[in-house]
Amino acid sequence: MFDKDRVEEIREARSRWEAGTARGTGDATASFRSGGGLEVKPLYTPADLADRGVDHLRDVGFPGEYPYTRGIYPSMYRGRLWTMRQYAGFGTARETNERFRLMLERGMGGINVAFDLPTQHGYDSDDPRAAGEVGKVGVPVDSLRDLEALFDGIPFADVSPANAINAPAAVILAMYVALAERQGLPLARLSGSTQNDVLKEFVARGTYIYPPAPSIRLVTDIIEYSVAHLPRWNFINVCGYHVREAGGTLVHEVAFALADAITYVEAALARGLPVDAFAPRFAFNFTAGTHVLEEAAKYRAMRRMWARIMRERFGAQKPASSAFRTGAGTAAHQLTAQQPENNIVRVTLHSLAAILGGAQSLHTAAYDEALALPTERSVMLALRTQQVLAYESGAADVIDPLAGSYYVESMTDEIEARATALIADIERAGGMVHAIESGWAQQQIANAAWEYQREVETGERVIVGVNRFAGDETPVQDIHRHMEDCVAEQVAALERLRAARDRDRVARALDALRAGAAGNANLMPVLVDTVKAYATVGEICGVLREVFGEHHAAQVY
Repeated sequence: MFDKDRVEEIREARSRWEAGTARGTGDATASFRSGGGLEVKPLYTPADLADRGVDHLRDVGFPGEYPYTRGIYPSMYRGRLWTMRQYAGFGTARETNERFRLMLERGMGGINVAFDLPTQHGYDSDDPRAAGEVGKVGVPVDSLRDLEALFDGIPFADVSPANAINAPAAVILAMYVALAERQGLPLARLSGSTQNDVLKEFVARGTYIYPPAPSIRLVTDIIEYSVAHLPRWNFINVCGYHVREAGGTLVHEVAFALADAITYVEAALARGLPVDAFAPRFAFNFTAGTHVLEEAAKYRAMRRMWARIMRERFGAQKPASSAFRTGAGTAAHQLTAQQPENNIVRVTLHSLAAILGGAQSLHTAAYDEALALPTERSVMLALRTQQVLAYESGAADVIDPLAGSYYVESMTDEIEARATALIADIERAGGMVHAIESGWAQQQIANAAWEYQREVETGERVIVGVNRFAGDETPVQDIHRHMEDCVAEQVAALERLRAARDRDRVARALDALRAGAAGNANLMPVLVDTVKAYATVGEICGVLREVFGEHHAAQVY
């Protein structure tokens, strides 16, 4: 790719520049640290790519072709824009349904369901442990009845719902199957996704229920069931996003997520599934931050890494098995309660990073989310941010417009090298499950979060409106107010459900679930029967707790 003599001339010319033109200007020659903690040189030339051994055809290539560095589709956004998929859920299923329908009318391309914390932990709304959290950061889904209300007037044939659910993912997927059958939609046409990435809950977020081994069993049950019955369903959405949001570095985000994905692939293979039967439906979700070029390089690096992992390590043959399909979410940890209007600019930068990085879907946070759930006005502005970038900026006109940049290609290679080395360290130490059970992975994130906060508090890392350029501006006054009466409404609906359903049928279904969990059979068919009986999430997860036990986190200092 590079002529050796010409590269040497460039090196000599740079040395002359540093000794002459740039002499005495420290800012022109000193290295900086990037937002992700990587060293950034002041200037990049073809010599940097030559030193790394970057080969265009091998490492960069063309869009739609291995190793997919430039994108997984030949035409990328020229053929189809990314899906504008906004994340929402609050109050009751009825309230959230109203927000979904409003956003769909105004141009949202896909639904991303946020569940409240009790649902994510497998508790019903009337459980004492749910007190104070019902409907607060997501929608409560206690039973199939709530999912029916959530999608009232929204046919599955017209939307592809994403679901940010992990430990109870199998229960929620069973509800989708039951509701699709009720809507008359053949399961072969049911499309959508369940996040179903429980390992990252142990590492970064904390909404786990069962220990790692039975948790991975449930993940694999979903994969196996989907391969057999749901060919259009994305059965997993491996999520580096929360690793970053918990305080991990960019390299942690990439390495931990891909190490999780490797664990899931190995579990599916151990179940006897051929790699090309399931790998094409793997999907991912990552952060997009304000350091636009570095974040774009991250997505390019991950596409290349995943392609090589699937082809070289697992022997995947289908091109789709090596294609890294990923969504992006704007970096919530970078949004500030101080001067919240600044977040409009931040979210625009986040969005541009995801677009330049080639993401397949994008959620844009609202500018007031550091204060409360977004209002209709702020969430509309978040959606309009995507639409302006899509139709007015020109960012979607060219496939991988950053390719060939000496800096971006060098950063792409550097991220791949560092993340690959960290994955190797994890595997030498016993794999991702061992890293979780020992507390090592959680400690890495805690250390990085502490360092980030130290940099903010000392001013080394500038946050506009927080530790520099801070004024006495008052926060926005028009914020979302949680309606406490929604709790009583939800609990009353739950009581009516329990009184009206067939109790004997529920008892038989839960007994069958208990027996299935104690054995080795795939639990998805019995879960579908159980949710059809209107057993609640709390009842179902309670049975699984009896059989599997509960996970207690390793202590992190």
